[in-house]
Parts: sequence; structure tokens; C-alpha cells
Amino acid sequence: MTAIYPGSFDPITLGHIDIIERAARCFDRLYVCVMMNADKKNPMFTPEERMEFVKKAVARFENVQAESWQGLLTDYAVQKGATVLVKGARNVCDFDNEYQMSLINRSIKPDLETLILPASAPYIHFSSSMAREMIRYRQPLKRYLPPEIAEDVAKIAEQKHIGR
Repeated sequence: MTAIYPGSFDPITLGHIDIIERAARCFDRLYVCVMMNADKKNPMFTPEERMEFVKKAVARFENVQAESWQGLLTDYAVQKGATVLVKGARNVCDFDNEYQMSLINRSIKPDLETLILPASAPYIHFSSSMAREMIRYRQPLKRYLPPEIAEDVAKIAEQKHIGR
């Protein structure tokens, strides 16, 4: 069975990796799909940078592949033969948002299910927004980001003069 874990991943966090690791145990193939979110007006990282971060962060998982997609998520699911979307939820607000999106996706593609995984306790407060704040304030990133990318993220942020 094939599943998709979509997100903007600006940047990918340890909370995302936790969801990926748990979902990878449930499915034969998991696509981590780097999406372009029109609601997020000022991304910190380019789509190419985010894609590289995700590829590095998921390389250790044999059945996980990172790809980017700019279109409708349901079209990507059809292209990949996926029957499940995996989403993470840290709280009731996240759950409600993901539930609403699942209804929209099922109205477009009725056989596409959404599996909402609750955040694991150590990552309940993790978000890309929080990680971007830590990057801006030049905090140690290994607490928040996968170790495979923490240094790369810090270097790129410094090159872009992000932060202090």
C-alpha cells in the first residue's frame, strides 16, 4: 500500500521525521511530498532548498521517497497510486484543519483516505514556524531539526542573513 505525507516542510522538523518514521512502518511505500502552499506567503527556504533538506532527512528510510509537487494533491495521489494521505496533528486545531481537508480531498477523490497521526509527546510543540523562529534567533538547531540538515540550514540562513 502506498501513502503520501504532504507538507511545505519549511523546514522539515524532528516532529515531521517522527510522523514519517511511524508512517513508514505502516505502508509499503511512503512519498514525502514537498508542496508549495499558497497560504504561506513568505517561506524562509526556496522549494529547491526544502526539497534537498527533505531528501537528506529521509534518506535513512528504505521505503520513503521525497518528491515535490506544485499541483493538486489528489492528482499527485492518482499519479503515485496512493490510497492514503498521512497527516500529523499536534492539537485539536490541527486535527480540525486536517479533518476539513480530508473531506475536501475525498470529495475530489472518494477512495483517498486520510490517516491523522497524533504528534508524539516530545514533539507536540514542534512546528516549522517554531523552527524558523529558532533559526532567526540563531538557536542550536539540532534540538528541532534532523541532524542530517541542521548545519546546512544554519549555513543557508547565515548566507541569506536571516536572523540577528
